[in-house]
Amino acid sequence: MAHKTPGEPAGPGTAEETKAAPERARPGRRGLPLALNAVSVALGIALWWGLAAAGFKLPTPPEVVSRAGTLIGDGTLGQDALASLTRVLIGFALGTAVAVPVGFLMGWYGLLRGLIEPWVQFFRTIPPLAIIPLAVVVMGIDETPKIFVIFLAAFLACVISTFQGVVSVDRTLINAARVLGAKDATIFARVVVPASTPFILVGMRVGLGSAWATLVAAELIAAQQGLGYRMQNAQLYYDLPTIFVGLISIGILGLLMDRVLLLAERKLTGWQERR
Repeated sequence: MAHKTPGEPAGPGTAEETKAAPERARPGRRGLPLALNAVSVALGIALWWGLAAAGFKLPTPPEVVSRAGTLIGDGTLGQDALASLTRVLIGFALGTAVAVPVGFLMGWYGLLRGLIEPWVQFFRTIPPLAIIPLAVVVMGIDETPKIFVIFLAAFLACVISTFQGVVSVDRTLINAARVLGAKDATIFARVVVPASTPFILVGMRVGLGSAWATLVAAELIAAQQGLGYRMQNAQLYYDLPTIFVGLISIGILGLLMDRVLLLAERKLTGWQERR
């Protein structure tokens, strides 16, 4: 074995050293996206301020901040945000809870796929907002129709993604499991579910966006609280700062929820290669 003298340049290094190099570089790579996010937000605010200064009918950032302070001070913003967040969470949770098993059943059993898929595709062509008049007539004007249309938006986005995840599972993996003697239940739990998880989480993220997008229209249904209701009410008085406060609040809440799902995706799909 060749010995390395003290003055000899270092070679490629051991496997442990090679493996440790990415680990040392990782903190810097983690900090870069956060820095880019901060720069992007600053540029967005600067563009917004510039458009307002140029004469566009937009409130300036200080006006929106001042209005937000007033709404926070009197408790209005907190109550509205809580009401909207509750509706979205309930509708989204119910939609996802129904969509995942339905998507699995559609993808795994051809008979159920033939029975369910036409209805899923039919309702996908109908915007959830178009269901509002029917929901009001059938369910009344309390919280039920609001949550129902949010549920429908989340369900339709998530069920298709789950179904696609099941049918996209590599048949080689399933056949190999069968050769090894695995039963359907074992194949489903050990092969299909893990392979479909990335699709499910992507569907959940899309469904979450659909839920928030449906919220404002859902709160048209005789709501007395909520960010959408507050924005609708502010529209009557041309209160642009309040409208902007509502828009920004919805964006921030939606972004935070999406980041939670993204964190769950990284934890549950750590076996996937990422760029």
